Amino acid sequence: MAVVYMTDEGYHKMMDEINYLESVKRPEISRQIAEARDKGDLSENAEYDAAKEAQGLLEMKIAQLKAQVANARIINDANLNTHTVQMLNRVKIKNCSNGAVMEYMLVTESEANLAEHKISVTTPIAKGLLGKKVGDIVEIKVPSGLVKFEIVDIMI
Repeated sequence: MAVVYMTDEGYHKMMDEINYLESVKRPEISRQIAEARDKGDLSENAEYDAAKEAQGLLEMKIAQLKAQVANARIINDANLNTHTVQMLNRVKIKNCSNGAVMEYMLVTESEANLAEHKISVTTPIAKGLLGKKVGDIVEIKVPSGLVKFEIVDIMI
């Protein structure tokens, strides 16, 4: 598995999720399997089959999260600056055609959350902004076509 870059906050969220899955969800599914097993014939027991499938999916998710954590490299935000757009910067941009102003934080793929205005550095918008300076006008190809954005501010 490749190196996974993440913030300290993202790392701790992932560790909390692993802990929750192992300490809460795993015992829950084990109880479901035991209850279904107590109901008799396993060959025709849909509850048992569903619980075993849920167990397999949970174990796969736990393994994936643990692999990401094992390959995680925490990004040191002490090296951040606001001269150019880079990962972990908050960027205020203005759509040149309609004047709409948006603010995004550029984060790793595993931490992207549009509801929190966190976009992955792998998105077209983030790729178009990386390395640019305040005042730069960038043309970014989005699904609806080519859009011009002005970089209004870069913050930490």
